[in-house]
Amino acid sequence: MRYYEDIAVGERVELGSHTLSKEEIRTFAERYDPQPIHVDEAAAEASMYGGIIASGWHTAAVCMRLLAEGFLNETASMGSPGLDELRWLAPVRPGDTLSASVEILDKRPSESRDDRGYVKNRMVGRNQEGDDVISWAATNIVGRRP
Repeated sequence: MRYYEDIAVGERVELGSHTLSKEEIRTFAERYDPQPIHVDEAAAEASMYGGIIASGWHTAAVCMRLLAEGFLNETASMGSPGLDELRWLAPVRPGDTLSASVEILDKRPSESRDDRGYVKNRMVGRNQEGDDVISWAATNIVGRRP
């Protein structure tokens, strides 16, 4: 288990990868973001994207899973007050393999509770070509060493 004290500003952690299939993209979108560019082949082909693309929320969910499995689940994570920014930078297509990394930007101990600190980070997801497709900045609450 990693605690607040174990996390260093400037640290970067590679989080793994995930390949998205057309079926996975469509299934997610049918349930959570049923826009034609995500679920309708003909409409997507006629769009500016020229084919089906993943919902940005799907891309975020994939990267969140990579962040949880590759970083948060190994820390004394106590949640987050939310994202400071979320950017969808490029479309994600069927067959794309997303990889993600998180970089620690800043940290500070809590002023009101001595059992935790705040860790500001930037998560970036990239496709197999190395193009950034998503990024967000967030602050996570991390427990201090008991």
